[in-house]
Amino acid sequence: MTNEQLQALTEEISETYFLKPFKHRAFFNPRLRTTGGRYMLGTHNIEINRKYYEEHGMDELEGIIKHELCHYHLHIEGKGYKHRDEDFRWLMKEVGAPRHCTPLVIEKKRAAIKRIYVCTKCGQHYERQRRVNTNRYFCGKCRGKLQEKV
Repeated sequence: MTNEQLQALTEEISETYFLKPFKHRAFFNPRLRTTGGRYMLGTHNIEINRKYYEEHGMDELEGIIKHELCHYHLHIEGKGYKHRDEDFRWLMKEVGAPRHCTPLVIEKKRAAIKRIYVCTKCGQHYERQRRVNTNRYFCGKCRGKLQEKV
């Protein structure tokens, strides 16, 4: 899907579900990592994470666009556009927009990588996602030296 097709889809969803035009830009932003999309308050543009479309398909993309259009239309009208606002929650329920995106499988795999450290004195195992400085940290059980298990 190209940025032009995304723009057309966003305009179509806005007219269909919100009965209002979308007069700004919608485009894919390759720098987005932890979110499916975002509405920019200053420019009124909507940025979408392409990975969600590639991994979860058109239904997930439409949900993300609906969510961001809720922010867009409420902000333009001067109503509560933030997640905690009652206007936002009501509009999301009306148009069937999801509160959160489906997590990416790629991100789950990345978080599952573990490093295992073993105490050289008592044999205690420690699982960590990030690297530990073994010169600075020691075993919490016996204060022995830690060594990374390969």
